[in-house]
Formats: sequence, C-alpha cells, structure tokens
Amino acid sequence: MNRRIARLRAVQALFQIDLTGTTWKEALQNTLEDDETADEFLEETVQGTLYYADTIDPIITKHLQHWTLERVGNVDRAIIREAVHEMLYMEDIPLHVSVNEAIEIAKAFGGEESGKFVNGVLSSILKEYER
Repeated sequence: MNRRIARLRAVQALFQIDLTGTTWKEALQNTLEDDETADEFLEETVQGTLYYADTIDPIITKHLQHWTLERVGNVDRAIIREAVHEMLYMEDIPLHVSVNEAIEIAKAFGGEESGKFVNGVLSSILKEYER
C-alpha cells in the first residue's frame, strides 16, 4: 500500500473513531478494501495520532482562528490531526509533504473550501515548527 492510500485510510479510520468511538483496529478493518492489508505506516499513523491526541489537539486549537476544534468538521479534523501527527512524530517525512498530502485529501473529501481551510491551519503550524 502506498503512503497516499495509507493516509486516506488513516483519515477514514480516525473519522470513524471520532464519530463512533470504535477501536482503532476495528475502524481500520472497516476502511480497508478487500484486496488491501494494513501496513506498518498505516498502523503507526492511526495509533500515533490517537496516542498523541492530547498533544496534537492543543497545537491545532492554537492555530485555529475564530474556531474551536469541536466546530471543525469531522473530516477536516481527522485530516488535520493525521497531518500534525506526521509533522511532529514521523521524522522521515518532510513537513511540506505532510501538508500537501493533507490538502489533497481535504480537496478530495470536502472540496476546495476544505482544502483551503486545511491549508491555512497546517501552514500556520508549519511556520511555527520550521523555526
């Protein structure tokens, strides 16, 4: 499974967990196509995003302008959380790659406005962490 598909499946699993409270393993199984199996990158992404949520969410909240994290749409919230996890905890991935991949997923799921919103939040976070 390539990383773009893995990111997409991770966002789908995170969305499902956020909405239903299901376990990460069950959510991940529900997102996989019949011919797919979860690889190490996908599992690490989902587990890590959930594990570090107490660190990730305040960072996101700090960079939301006139929004609360609860007000952010479930899909956008899952995309941003996954991207911030990558940016902070997956050192082998360039920061700009994480941002660009998240924007593409947001455009695919939510359209142009979601892409712009995700871009704005992640670009703000990126500026802080590039220093």
